[in-house]
Amino acid sequence: MTTKLKLATLASVALLSLAGAGALYAQQNSMSFFVTSVGSGKGGDLGGLAGADAHCQALAQAAGAGNKTWHAYLSSNTNPNNGQATNARDRIGNGPWYNAKGVMIAKDVNDLHANPNINKETLLDEKGNRIKVRGDTPNMHDMLTGSDMQGRAFPANLNLTCNNWTSSTFGSAMLGHGDREGIADTVYQHSPFAAHMSRDCTQAGLVATGGNGLFYCFAVQ
Repeated sequence: MTTKLKLATLASVALLSLAGAGALYAQQNSMSFFVTSVGSGKGGDLGGLAGADAHCQALAQAAGAGNKTWHAYLSSNTNPNNGQATNARDRIGNGPWYNAKGVMIAKDVNDLHANPNINKETLLDEKGNRIKVRGDTPNMHDMLTGSDMQGRAFPANLNLTCNNWTSSTFGSAMLGHGDREGIADTVYQHSPFAAHMSRDCTQAGLVATGGNGLFYCFAVQ
């Protein structure tokens, strides 16, 4: 191979690499929805809503999408500022939202809760990797939400938020099925937001139920 041909080949490879990097950057820059690739490691103890938001922000930053403000899709029975419940649907902005591959998840909040494009194919983490779901090993399709099917908090006497996401020992968590699949063919089993409760709030309990302490993150802006 001549020197000129070698240089031309190297130049072509470099251009392809730059094109690939550019495409990846464009995808990440347009991303406004993802599932956390990892949980807190402490079960339902996420450090409260603020800690969960910070986790979303850190993962997005590492993936090149830290120029947006990210919030966790989590409800809480008590807001530390005013003592009122916090609804997950009120924390995530107005949409539309797209996953790391540029696929629209929902055009707005109402669409998200009436006809969400969330399933095993669109359920991607911040790096664009598919989450393991039913049929995979291990199954991690349970998403922490603490919410009903419309993204609203439960009454204060129901501890379905692991003590407002501050405990790995107290209460349980309401979970959504990220792949929209379950043992029974019911509307709840198909809900990405409220399919069933966790066994408890420990990391081992969340894993045994069918999850890994993962949750949804949405770009507010």
